[in-house]
Amino acid sequence: MSAQQQLIAIDEISEENAPVIYVAGGLHQFIDAVKAEVEGEVPDLTTRKGRERIASLAAKVSKSKTAVEKPGRDYLRRLKEMPKVVEAELRDFVTAMDNLRDQVRQPLTDWQAAEDARVDRHNNAIAHLKLNAESLEGITAEDLADRIEKVEGVALGKQWEEFESEAARAKDDSLKVLRAALAARQQYEAEQAELGRLRREAEERAEQDRIRLAQEAAVELERQRVAQEQQAERDAAAKREQDLKDQAAAQEREAENQRLQLKLQAEQAERARVQAEADRVAAEQRAEQERQAAAQRAEHAAEQARIDERRRADAAAAEILRQQQARERDEAHRRSINRAALEAFIAGGMPEACAKQAVTLIAQRKIPNVAISY
Repeated sequence: MSAQQQLIAIDEISEENAPVIYVAGGLHQFIDAVKAEVEGEVPDLTTRKGRERIASLAAKVSKSKTAVEKPGRDYLRRLKEMPKVVEAELRDFVTAMDNLRDQVRQPLTDWQAAEDARVDRHNNAIAHLKLNAESLEGITAEDLADRIEKVEGVALGKQWEEFESEAARAKDDSLKVLRAALAARQQYEAEQAELGRLRREAEERAEQDRIRLAQEAAVELERQRVAQEQQAERDAAAKREQDLKDQAAAQEREAENQRLQLKLQAEQAERARVQAEADRVAAEQRAEQERQAAAQRAEHAAEQARIDERRRADAAAAEILRQQQARERDEAHRRSINRAALEAFIAGGMPEACAKQAVTLIAQRKIPNVAISY
């Protein structure tokens, strides 16, 4: 019990001294004081005055109880209301501080949003640049040339900011893929044109050979016919003097000879036709083999180009992931150091809100000659 509590009498209890009275063990002094007043007397119950004295002492105890209890109850009501007041005050304080924090951070928030939009704009432009070198299968040489012209027309410079080198690589890689695809496509189209030309020439030669052989066979047949007629006439003139039997036998032999000659001529013509057909088939087979070889070369070139582009795309994706992870590690490292600085300020006695603002200002280099080492 403090000296201040010992000096307070029951009738001196007030709102000002209630906090030091209504504490654990704080009311024992009043119990002791009232006991000292009422227990010091021994009234005589055999007399009316003695009995009235006892009743008076009991009334005095009740009065003292009321004198201590009433201000205590009033003080207790104030204590019960205090949490509501404190809660409302704290709620208003927290709301005001949150608004102030958001207001202070708003320039950084706006800058971060603009920065994210700027980075997205550059990344989208680079992705669009790379898209020109994708899905090249079946594209004509003319379309490939148009894509090359479009990519070559992409200007590099300060407008790309820190993404200029990446944009330059994307442009260079796209042009390499497109130019390789264009060369392969031009070679393929040239080979197809050459195969068509060779096929037409082979067909024309085969047709010419067929016509020539037919003409030669016809001429030979006519020559032989004329020669045979002349020979027949000579034989007939020589044999007219022979008797009828010899003449008939001679005529029969002559007819057989003519049949053999015609058969031989027909066989020669057939062999010539078969040879011409074999030459035509051989020419078509050579043309088909050349076409298949050209198609295989074009397919191999296109597949190699797709493999190279896939490798470059995988490498670019890995690099983007590595840079993102590095930025995340750096941000985590900075947050860790900022948190350590914040805890040091708080441990040194600074309020948390002030400590947060101090760390923020130092991190933003707004405090001269003071910096945080990351």
